[in-house]
Amino acid sequence: MSSVITSIDVDAPISRVYNQWTQFETFPSFMGGVESITQLDDRRQHWTVSVAGVQREFDTEVTEQHPEERVAWRSTDGTTHAGVVTFHKLSQDQTKVTVQLDWKPSGVLETAGAVVGLDDHQVSSDLSRFKQFIEDRGTETGAWRGDIPRES
Repeated sequence: MSSVITSIDVDAPISRVYNQWTQFETFPSFMGGVESITQLDDRRQHWTVSVAGVQREFDTEVTEQHPEERVAWRSTDGTTHAGVVTFHKLSQDQTKVTVQLDWKPSGVLETAGAVVGLDDHQVSSDLSRFKQFIEDRGTETGAWRGDIPRES
């Protein structure tokens, strides 16, 4: 398994940052390689991604979600991965966003990319684009404030 943990400080209130992160269908606007995400219901999403010219589709489910605290997910088919995003209020107008992502690289290209840190770079770049996206907009594109407790 490979793993990435990275953080960024966003110049926006925690409610706005969290609300935007719940809008999965906007992820292609700031995540490299993500072509589309379709929200299937409150917990499930269908992803289409392109990595090194290889297109993949897979489903994910939110395993835990608490407003302005965390969103955790895991894949339910295809690429094996799981992650959590946490939100930390630094001030009225600044929020720290931390992403932890764990996955199993598939094939020689992904394994080599993980070894040389390309995945770390990709996640950091995606977070930087998210920061720019929400700061430039000045408002979120929507919000979902539901609470999903972690299953035992």
